[in-house]
Amino acid sequence: MRNHQVVSAWLEAELAAGRLGIGAQLPGERAMAGQLKISRTSVREGIRVLEALGVLKAGVGSGPAAGTFVTANPAAALGSTLRLHIASSHLPVADIVQTRLLLETWAGAHAKGDAASLAAAEHLLDDMDRPGLGAPEFLALDALFHVALAEAAGNILVGAMMASLRESIQSYTQGLTAALPDWQSTAARLRNEHRDILKAIQGGNGQQAADLIGRHIEGFYREAGFRE
Repeated sequence: MRNHQVVSAWLEAELAAGRLGIGAQLPGERAMAGQLKISRTSVREGIRVLEALGVLKAGVGSGPAAGTFVTANPAAALGSTLRLHIASSHLPVADIVQTRLLLETWAGAHAKGDAASLAAAEHLLDDMDRPGLGAPEFLALDALFHVALAEAAGNILVGAMMASLRESIQSYTQGLTAALPDWQSTAARLRNEHRDILKAIQGGNGQQAADLIGRHIEGFYREAGFRE
């Protein structure tokens, strides 16, 4: 086991045993180095790795905000990893589309009509109605809208997975817009479909929402000429 992995193994054991939890502050580098019998440099490296994974947050300066704290941001780690794999073509677009269909139709079927994220979704739809909105701006809002719908299901992991996919979704959908015969026509259709999906969720019609989401996602890719 590499020295920096000792920090990860120690933190996992502390979290599993309940001795540390979200918001807890880690001991100082010197104390951790002595306890784990590794160098302070190795402790520092381990903390940097775990911070990149969204597990820790290192504060700077002095006072209550200084030190390293346990946090929870799985979307950050998943997002950076997925972007790298997609960029290196290790994750085909077809796999991302299928994953979206699985996650989003499930989320639509289980979304709660009074979920707080639906208010944000409604505001995003209003933003998408702005005159003169270009395709990149529209698709950025579109990706956030789909994340908000997923979060409405109340499943933390599904929400984190969709949040992690957000930038990847935005990136490859922008790449497909060049193949669309008429972006303005497509955008108008997407706006209407978004409204229908949101209305179904707010009305408690989960199965209808799931069906609409499935047709919405598949329809865009078909129109853009994407084939699995």
